[in-house]
Amino acid sequence: MALASDNLDGWIRSSFRAMNTELEELYFAQEDRANVDGVGEGIKKTLADEGLALVRPLVAEGNTNEGFERTFATLGNLGLLFAALRRHELTNPAREQKSPFDDASALGMHIAASLGVVPRFANVHLNHHNRAVDGAPKSFTTLIDEKIFNDYNTFSILCYQRAGDALARIPALGISNPAATLLLNDARAALDDVFKYNEILFNKLNPDRFFYSVRPYFKPYRVGRQEYRGANAGDFSAINEIDLLLGVCRGNDPYYAQLLVDKMLYMTPEDQACLRMALTYKPLLDEFVEAIDRSAKSEWFKVNAALFLDVCAAHGRAAAQHHDKLVDTFIVKKTHELEQRHMAQITASGPPLHVLIKALEKLRDLRGARPSDEFETAAGKIDAVRRALGA
Repeated sequence: MALASDNLDGWIRSSFRAMNTELEELYFAQEDRANVDGVGEGIKKTLADEGLALVRPLVAEGNTNEGFERTFATLGNLGLLFAALRRHELTNPAREQKSPFDDASALGMHIAASLGVVPRFANVHLNHHNRAVDGAPKSFTTLIDEKIFNDYNTFSILCYQRAGDALARIPALGISNPAATLLLNDARAALDDVFKYNEILFNKLNPDRFFYSVRPYFKPYRVGRQEYRGANAGDFSAINEIDLLLGVCRGNDPYYAQLLVDKMLYMTPEDQACLRMALTYKPLLDEFVEAIDRSAKSEWFKVNAALFLDVCAAHGRAAAQHHDKLVDTFIVKKTHELEQRHMAQITASGPPLHVLIKALEKLRDLRGARPSDEFETAAGKIDAVRRALGA
């Protein structure tokens, strides 16, 4: 498998990126930038022919158990090819009952089943499991805006992982442990960095290029008969570990539990294990609320509860920033430019845009512990801790 997988990987890093970039420039030069029909047909055929030819030796070999990193990378390369074929309308789940690429689908399902993940590329393949060669990680194109998007998403995800790791160490120590002070400070600093890197992303990223030349690679596509939603930058466990450990979201909330189920197999097995562990911990918010009557005047409570509230505020601030800037500016407002015929499959997750936005608003409000008349949030308990501090 090594030679065949290396050949596919080398092609993904070279000709694949070059052909996608050439096609994106052709699409972007049109008056209707969302149109791909009848544009660059020769390039599309070459991309499909070359990519599928490189996949065939892998199909014959199957999953030869050469270690997680190589096998997962091969699945990612196969998924990137599928995603490009979908982006260029060489496949579309709306007009097909099954993928037209039977052999490649079989390989994807074989590898995915052995690893315990979905048989398509996930966002992790473009961020924290994206090995760089000579300074260049993998990408769909060589466009600067895709690089900005991938790089700064990776930076933010790594910061979320720092925060999640710090918070996950607190339950074993207890909220009154002096070490919890250190860990809460670490989590707050990491979440402040999330906000910083997101702000740079929003300022650098061109909304037109993102909407028309980057985001279309994240559409749903079929592998075999099953349609899988698009990859999402939130498909990593740390942000949900933070939700659950802080107590701003709950595993027994039907809405949030469904979100976890939907994303579980889009994460690496390591992330899946971390998320399952986070579901077993008692939320730190509940620990602080229960400590109010006996410990509110204690010095440890004053210090650690104040830090805990800072961490909650930083988490909510980053969530609001992501929704109100990225989702609104780079997605919702851009859809107003589209012709109606392009609206059918505008979201990467499948449901209509207004349904998706409503769900994302709820998630933003849960993470920000905003009071709501429609659903329960952590606002009441956080206010109780704040009152105990005299704030």
